[in-house]
This record gives sequence, structure tokens and C-alpha cells, in this order.
Amino acid sequence: MEQPGSRPAPATASLWRPGGLTLRRLAGRVYDRAWEHAILDRAAILSYYFLFALFPALLFLTALLGLLPTPNLMPQLMGYAARVMPRSAAALVIRTLEEVVQGASGGLLSIGGVAALWAASSGMASIMAALDAVGGIADQRSWWRRRLTAVGLTLAFALFTLTALLLLFFGIRIGEIVAASIGKGPLFTLAWNVLQWPVLVLLVLGGITLVYHLAPARARPWHWVTPGSAFAVLAWLAMSYGLRLYVRYLGNYNATYGSIGGVILLMLWLYLSGVVLLLGAAIDSELERAGAPARPEAKATAGAEAPPGT
Repeated sequence: MEQPGSRPAPATASLWRPGGLTLRRLAGRVYDRAWEHAILDRAAILSYYFLFALFPALLFLTALLGLLPTPNLMPQLMGYAARVMPRSAAALVIRTLEEVVQGASGGLLSIGGVAALWAASSGMASIMAALDAVGGIADQRSWWRRRLTAVGLTLAFALFTLTALLLLFFGIRIGEIVAASIGKGPLFTLAWNVLQWPVLVLLVLGGITLVYHLAPARARPWHWVTPGSAFAVLAWLAMSYGLRLYVRYLGNYNATYGSIGGVILLMLWLYLSGVVLLLGAAIDSELERAGAPARPEAKATAGAEAPPGT
């Protein structure tokens, strides 16, 4: 297992141009790494922490959205969530969040948002530990440093999410205002309405890349988009849509689990989300290893530690 800072990533290396590593070899290495570091087991642990961090994170996001002058943003957000998550799981999340928000006053919700940020950071802390394990990195940071990093990443990811939501909700209106201010006509508005979706995707990619960059104990060179983050976003969308289709046409969780069918579906969705997140990190880690130059200092250390006669 690597020590923090023992193998700095090359500043000029590109994860998109790994030397001599074919797609088949990459898939084989990621498969081996997944079994070596028990990605499926770690994803199960992540789903446990995700479940406890999900509602505090949504509560914190609710507090942020409450600062905006436009009402009814949270119902719109939950409407988009219902399109991604399995129907029973989305209904459970929406119902629980409504009960929490309705039971809190505005001031209490603002204070609770700060506490929710701290609680939601537990999910990010579990991601940090899982990414270190997948990358073979020994985390020697103090507890406070890890926790503050988790809080900072949670806040940064929330800001990425909030920016993406604002673009999603107000993109058309923003385009009209900009077009009117610069004297452009409907053509600019049309171009803006088309371009806002790639920008939205880039914001999501940037948020995941930020986690991949700062969460491990050993920092990596910054890239706005990495192969791992691109895989994570595309695979997560495909997984969510596929799970919705499976539940709708093949699986009847309510018949099997009764009233807790929504909870089981939510746990399954969170578990598969953790698998996708860790696989994306494993892809970037293997591409980084493939593109890293040989390290003379590592060879010298290995030779010094070898027993005589070998």
C-alpha cells in the first residue's frame, strides 16, 4: 500500500492517453482490482453511509434552495429525482423529506442545514476511505483533517449540484435575459438552450472529478473530465434507467418485501451507485499507473531492501 506522497502523479500525464494499455487490458486490470480490493463489499458499506447521509444532504440542499427568491424549487427537484430513481424509492425519499421540512420552521431549517452538512459529510468520509482502499493508498491524515476535507468536499459538491440545478430550472430564462442584454435575437436563445445541457453534464462530471481528485490521501493532477468520471456518470445514468425498467416490468419488490419495498429499492440503488463510483475510481487509478513513468528512486529502494544473494 502506498504512503501519501510516495508516488506523485506526473503533472504532464494524460489519463486519456495511457501508453500501451488497450481497452481489453484496462478492463482486465479493473476487474482484478475490483476483486483485490473488494469493491462490491466496499460499495455495500458505502450504501449504508449513503442512506444515513442522504436525507441530511437533501435537508442541507433544501436550506440552500430556501435562500433563493423563487418558491417551489424543491418539488421540481424531487420531480427530476423521480425520473432517475426507482419509483418506490423516489416516493419514499419525497415523503420523508416533506415530513422533515413541514415539521421544521424556517430558522430551525437553516440551523438544521448546518448540522445536516456535518451529518452528510459522513457519506463523503466513507467515500474517501473507499477511494484510498481502491487506489492502494495509506491514509495518514489526522481525524480532524479527514473530517474537514469531507465537509469541504460535501459543501463543494453541493455547490456544484446547486449550480447545475439553477441551470436546469432557470436555463431558458437566463438565456432570454442574456440575449436581451446583448441585443441578440431568438437564434442566441436557441443556441443557449441547446448548450445548457452539455454545460450541465460538465458540471456533474466536474463534481465527480473533484471528489476523485481531492478525496484520496494522495492528490492527483486536476482534470475537468477523466475517463473514470465519464464512465461513472454514463454508467450511473444507465444503471438508474435499467433499474427503473427492471422494477417496472420484471421485479415486484412490494410483493416480496411488503411495506419496506421502497427502502430495499433505495438501498439497492445506493449500493449500485457506490459500485459505479468505485469502478470509475479504479479506472482512473489503473490509467494513472499505466501512464506513470518509471521511478529510479523506487528501484533504488527496492534494491536496498532486497536480501543478499537475490
